[in-house]
Amino acid sequence: MMQQFDTQQMNEAVNEAYEKFRGDDGGKNADYIPFLANVPSQLFGISVCLPDGEIVEAGDTDYVFGVESVSKVPTAILAMEQYGPDTVLDQIGADATGLPFNSIMAILLENDHPSTPLVNAGAIAACSMVKPVGDASGKWKAITDFLEKLCGSPLVLQDELYKSESETNFNNRSIAWLLKNYDRIYDDPDMSLDIYTRQCSMGVTARQLSICGGTIANRGVNPVTHERVFDAAITPKIVSMIATVGFYEHTGDWIFSSGIPAKTGVGGGIVGVLPGVMGIAAFSPKLDGSGNSVRAQHAIKYITNKLGLNLFG
Repeated sequence: MMQQFDTQQMNEAVNEAYEKFRGDDGGKNADYIPFLANVPSQLFGISVCLPDGEIVEAGDTDYVFGVESVSKVPTAILAMEQYGPDTVLDQIGADATGLPFNSIMAILLENDHPSTPLVNAGAIAACSMVKPVGDASGKWKAITDFLEKLCGSPLVLQDELYKSESETNFNNRSIAWLLKNYDRIYDDPDMSLDIYTRQCSMGVTARQLSICGGTIANRGVNPVTHERVFDAAITPKIVSMIATVGFYEHTGDWIFSSGIPAKTGVGGGIVGVLPGVMGIAAFSPKLDGSGNSVRAQHAIKYITNKLGLNLFG
């Protein structure tokens, strides 16, 4: 049974984690996307959203950073909301590849479906599915409106990041057209890739990400705005995806040591979800060799282990 905690205990754990790991200098900023290389490396923030909407936080929780691959989670939920989980399972899948997030080999090995919406191939396919099909501006509005409802406040596209990503996304261009070759993309490949690139370039704060996680944990109801954002039946579906592939090829190590399903992005953000308990997010731009924030990983693990918060406990 999951250990109970009060707000004071959570506040103590969050502040302890912040002080314990703020000086950790391991890792380095993502440098293959020029914009990310220039984000101040000392930034570090932790935010927890509880089911009653209370926010517990420490550090740089108002700094706006690139959401990057964490954006795959909202779009996967939106596709399931529009089509139903079974259609997403059929057209994309829910299997971890065990390979890097941008793997082309995974597509060649599993050419019957793109594997999961939480790796690049499946995320591009999910963007292609989003309604209205064939309408780039309509798709973009659907995605950004949905993301803002999850986070409970407006978000802004980071134009410089979008430009930087668009100029360097050669691997993703290959993925989009390989999906087309196998009939596993459901709208124009170039448009789908552009929408995926744009969603990765949205600016978000650690506080907004924790509220997003809190909305998922609260079965689709935003704990802060009290708005129902998606159907409650989708929460176990998306949490299962996060649990199996949120840290890509190192997901098993992550879930073993932290006990919380979490999705990572090379912008330095990580969002974790414990259904019925909390959404948690941490941000710091210096990444390990697999593209995961060093400080954010340490902080979330520390908090969940200290408070006995384990999905499998």
